[in-house]
Amino acid sequence: MTDSVSGGSAQSLGQFVQEYTQHDTGGTWQLENKKTLEVKLQGNRILTKAGAMIAYYGDVKFERKGSGGSVGKFLKQKMTGEAATMMEATGNGILYLADQSSEITILQLNGERLFVDGRNCLAFSETITWDIQRTSGGGMMAGGLWNLVLQGSGYVAITTKGHPLVLGVSPQVPLFTDADATVAWSDGVQIGVKTDVSWKSMIGKSSGETIQMAFNGQGFVVVQPFEEVGAAPASSGGGASGGLGGLGKMLGG
Repeated sequence: MTDSVSGGSAQSLGQFVQEYTQHDTGGTWQLENKKTLEVKLQGNRILTKAGAMIAYYGDVKFERKGSGGSVGKFLKQKMTGEAATMMEATGNGILYLADQSSEITILQLNGERLFVDGRNCLAFSETITWDIQRTSGGGMMAGGLWNLVLQGSGYVAITTKGHPLVLGVSPQVPLFTDADATVAWSDGVQIGVKTDVSWKSMIGKSSGETIQMAFNGQGFVVVQPFEEVGAAPASSGGGASGGLGGLGKMLGG
């Protein structure tokens, strides 16, 4: 009996290579596909999520960014309860990044400020400044909600599980989101935490229906069709609670 594939689904080796080979569009940051980011390094550096590198050409060096830098960032990172695993990539070459088959979007900042859940930040330009911020209103109920503040001019690559959805916020129409599905939000919105404190809702449950993020003001919020529940292990610092504590796993001072 001769082996065969039904439906004509098999490709010749030449067809496979032609369809999936790398294509250069000329940009220093470009998407090879929805789930793979290409960054050209020309003696500069980028900051990227540890473990995101899947391949590279040329002379690229990787340095783990630990707890050096400002004392403030160091203390904030420690309060997230996770080890610092931020990487700095420098050199001359072409770097390919991905994160657990998540979809990638490249954003260009022109002096704006953007707030991003650390688990959803794949990489950003060296010209972007960053800090760690705690969301007010979470209290002990939320265990502390942490996010990454990015500001400046350059590129930021964010990841989402599925297509991102951008929702508007206005003073007349506040927005409430599941903390575990919230990816990023713009400057100009005020953030708080709304909790359903009834014992019936709390017992045996830890979903977004129990702890919600509340957005007021003027701007937008990015959500994904996926809850990052249990994405980072809990610790004595309580950083994994509320869906944003995984930031500490990514960032060091």
